[in-house]
This record gives sequence, structure tokens and C-alpha cells, in this order.
Amino acid sequence: MIEELLPETVVAVESYGDDESGHEALHPEELALVAKAVDKRRREFAAVRACARRAMEKLGVPPQPVLTGERGAPRWPEGLAGSMTHCDGYRAAALVRTADLASLGIDAEPHGPLPDGVLPSVSLTAEQRRLAQLAARRPDIHWDRLLFSAKESVYKAWFPLTGRWLDFLEADIEVDQESGPHPWGRFRARLLLPGPLLGGRRLTSFEGRWTVRQGLVATAVAVPHV
Repeated sequence: MIEELLPETVVAVESYGDDESGHEALHPEELALVAKAVDKRRREFAAVRACARRAMEKLGVPPQPVLTGERGAPRWPEGLAGSMTHCDGYRAAALVRTADLASLGIDAEPHGPLPDGVLPSVSLTAEQRRLAQLAARRPDIHWDRLLFSAKESVYKAWFPLTGRWLDFLEADIEVDQESGPHPWGRFRARLLLPGPLLGGRRLTSFEGRWTVRQGLVATAVAVPHV
């Protein structure tokens, strides 16, 4: 599902259900990061890292620990960029060589409405107006959850390039829908503050894709080299 949203140079590995296969494969350094976590958190942490290590193998990189850096962002092996996501019943990791992409971000969420009161705190007035128009045409899609997921993917792609926080209200996202066997489409995130510099050029927006299937909404952002 996630791999279909990303360029062919990206390797994605995902798993569904209550897969606990990665728990015993945690490295000691990783175990230390979740030593005080509740069991559910430890299982999620392990399962998504199992996906990441399988993605490393597909890229020909020896599997190794995925530790966390500033603001909890994953630290990838030299020469790789990547992103991870997990929610109930699903986890995924996507990796790419930095020669092929500058950065990427992925996110998956349960396909259901956001809790009451959340949308106004994570969206701009213009975004809310556009979501209402989309909902009038396709009320079966939870556009508020899709927007939230897209903002998560944008942040995950943004942070490795800048090392800075990006607030939900600092990117204005416009969502488009395409025709196909599953609901899917594209989105554009216009950055409302100075973007990262790539190749001497300052980025003003990120481009992404989304899909809804199997009870999930998934989004992905790929940042090419300029």
C-alpha cells in the first residue's frame, strides 16, 4: 500500500495484524529505548523496526539498529533516508538511498473521523473549507483524518532536511482525488515559512500521494533532489 505511493527507487515493507515477529530481533540499544514502555508500545516499536530491517536488506544494506535522534526522529544508516509509521493493526517502513531522494515521509492512520475538537487545532480555515467541499462529493472518505495524516508525512519529510519543528498550521495542504479502483489522489503542501535549501534552491512546497483501503488512510511525501 505505502510503496504504491512512492517512487520506484523507494523500498517499503509493511505488515498487518498483531504481528509480534520483530520483538525478539530488537538490538540491545533499541531495547534500552523502550525498557520502561508499556507492552503495546514495545510491540509496535519492535514490529516497525523489523519492517525497517527487511527494507535495509532489500537495499543491500546490512540490518542494523534504528535508534532515535532529536525529537524522536529515526537515525538511519549512512547513505539512507527513511520513514516509519504504525497504528493499530498496521506498520510500515520506507527506505531510499540519499542519492535518489533528499527525504521522504510516510504515515498511516485508521480510516475514521478525528476526535471532536481536533480538526480546528491542526488545520487552517482554508483547509477546512476545502475539506467540506470534498466531503460533499465523497462523504465516504474521512477527509479530516486524511489531512491529519498528510501533515504527519510532511513533517516527517521536513524534519531531516531542517532539524526544526513544523507546526500543523505552518503548511497549507490542498488535496486532489484521482480515479481508480481504490480512493487515492495527490496533495500539495505549501510551506508557510522558509523551506529547506536543496541544491542552493529554497523549497516552497512538498508533493505527496494518498490512498484509502483496508480500513486505513495512508499518505506519503517524497522530496526529490533539485
